[in-house]
Amino acid sequence: MDNDFPLVTIGIPTYNRAHSMLTHAISSACNQDYPNIEIIISDNCSNDNTNDVVNNFNDERIVYIRQKENIGANNNFNECLRSAKGDYFLLLHDDDLIDADFISTCMQTAKYSKDFGFIRTGTRIIGKNDEHIQNEPNLVYSNNPDEMFLAWVSWRTSFYLCGTLFNTQALKEMGGFKSKNNLFEDGFAIIKLSAEYPILNIVDIKSSFRHHDQQRTHYADALNWSEDFRIALDMIYLQDTIRRKEIYHKGMKLFTKVAIEQFARKIKNPIKRMVAVIWVGKYFPYYYWPNSPDISFKSRAARTIAKLIFHDKKCLLK
Repeated sequence: MDNDFPLVTIGIPTYNRAHSMLTHAISSACNQDYPNIEIIISDNCSNDNTNDVVNNFNDERIVYIRQKENIGANNNFNECLRSAKGDYFLLLHDDDLIDADFISTCMQTAKYSKDFGFIRTGTRIIGKNDEHIQNEPNLVYSNNPDEMFLAWVSWRTSFYLCGTLFNTQALKEMGGFKSKNNLFEDGFAIIKLSAEYPILNIVDIKSSFRHHDQQRTHYADALNWSEDFRIALDMIYLQDTIRRKEIYHKGMKLFTKVAIEQFARKIKNPIKRMVAVIWVGKYFPYYYWPNSPDISFKSRAARTIAKLIFHDKKCLLK
């Protein structure tokens, strides 16, 4: 290790990916051109040969931890954090990747300061076989939290764990990775840290988020996602940011659409799908729902039912 540079920990939580994507994730961590890193691999009691895959790297920077029993995905994230000794911490899922200059770019831009709450880069979306799907640069041209949140609710940036370096000690002190339903842990951490620490946004794409059918988010309950999104917006509003009204209104409209179109409507059973769409109204009031002339009859019916059921549900700001 080179003690002239801040130590950066790359945490890789893994479960049964020895024969698929784990090798690529570890390789991307080991191939960093930054001189001072440690790599924590927390095996969530896999029943494959994860241990052999890790040992094949023969890299002294790797610390391998095997859980005695499956402790759940989110607890495994925090096991990586708990063991981290670095000044900064990256949670790299075992199916995601980082560019060889990811950490060096972050540290150089930060001028090797240890004071930032987090440092974010842009992210590319890739498929199961590394095929390129789309680029998502971090189009935040300011290190003001208001501007970052406004960019987030305007589709100009997205929160990805593989593109975010967190201040290790600060993240530990706020309780690590957690949200109400443990689905939007990175968003909750970013919101909380931005209230207490300086932040750093980097436009350049330096990480890869893999989109494939095995991701746990595909099976997550639409209402749990809705609740996590709603709590996140409430957190931003309660931080009393200067542009909180604009951020809140845009966020409510955006995540109503996301909750309905990307989660509820993907439920295969038509009855359960309809019920899920209606219950989005518990977290996103009907007046934020799409209501243009080209909306289908079913969507209008769901909106009307949600209005009747949840008419007393109030958001922080109408």
